[in-house]
Amino acid sequence: MRGGTYAPSVTIKITKDGTSGQPITLTNHNGERVIIDGENMPYTPGAVDSSIPRPDRGALHVEGDWWRFVGLEIINGPYGIFGVDTNNGRYERLITRDNYESGLHIQGASSGNQIINLDSYNNRDPRKNGESADGLAIKEGSGSGNVVRGARLWRNADDGFDAWLFLSPILIEGSVAYDNGYNYWNLPNYTGDGNGFKNGGGEDPRPPVNHITRNCMAWGNSASGFIDNGNTGSLVFERNTAWDNGKDGFNVSRSTSTLTRNLAVANTNNVSMGTSTGSNNSWDIGGTWTLASTDPATITGPRAADGSIPTSSFLRPANGADVGARI
Repeated sequence: MRGGTYAPSVTIKITKDGTSGQPITLTNHNGERVIIDGENMPYTPGAVDSSIPRPDRGALHVEGDWWRFVGLEIINGPYGIFGVDTNNGRYERLITRDNYESGLHIQGASSGNQIINLDSYNNRDPRKNGESADGLAIKEGSGSGNVVRGARLWRNADDGFDAWLFLSPILIEGSVAYDNGYNYWNLPNYTGDGNGFKNGGGEDPRPPVNHITRNCMAWGNSASGFIDNGNTGSLVFERNTAWDNGKDGFNVSRSTSTLTRNLAVANTNNVSMGTSTGSNNSWDIGGTWTLASTDPATITGPRAADGSIPTSSFLRPANGADVGARI
């Protein structure tokens, strides 16, 4: 697609399948800025307590397999990108912002999807009073091999990342979630949760799913940085950092998780372990932890030329200890 703003009046539906040898690619031309603006579509926003028909969910509605979406900016849609029963997709260097539900949402029988270097922010859901608009949601489904790397998820009405009722393990690496769960839009009867990384959920008894979260950061969220959300599985949290979150840094009190070399500093409560176990975490080591930098300007600024999050000393231990995320 050539640069410019495209404002269709109906959802763009992706139903054709590519193949492993011939995936179908939708991308910006030579780095030009391509914006798909869904403001003219139905349900932007929907009425309070209404439901959006599934075919109308998303400025981009994806049901095809073996697609690559690269370098696009999706704004003001009923969702940003909504994928259902979609497999082996690659979502790379996308921006999903200011949508009327989650920025990027995948559900159903969906496997082998890779979300790489996503920026998803300012997504809100007036029709649900903030209850459901996440930066990135992989939820209400199952499928192996779904991976998230290099995501930045911020200022979303509900959570940064949400794996509510997704019944297969998801790998999340090298990603950050911050400032989620605050009512920036003055929505009435606000119900946004405000977790950085929500790793489960559902009605009790909640299903056990062994998600893996590695080298991620969560800060300034209204609730917890990292939470099992009632997931009773054996989750893995390795080398993550939680700082200045409104509730717990790490809440794994309902699961049998394993936590290794994580760092929790200046949260309202640094950790709720329950029967989970861990080693070499900041709370195992003890003492007072100070940070090399609490200035996020580099990590939240422009991405590197290859789309990656720029590195900095943000939230690294001042004493050089091998604990917490390195981004």
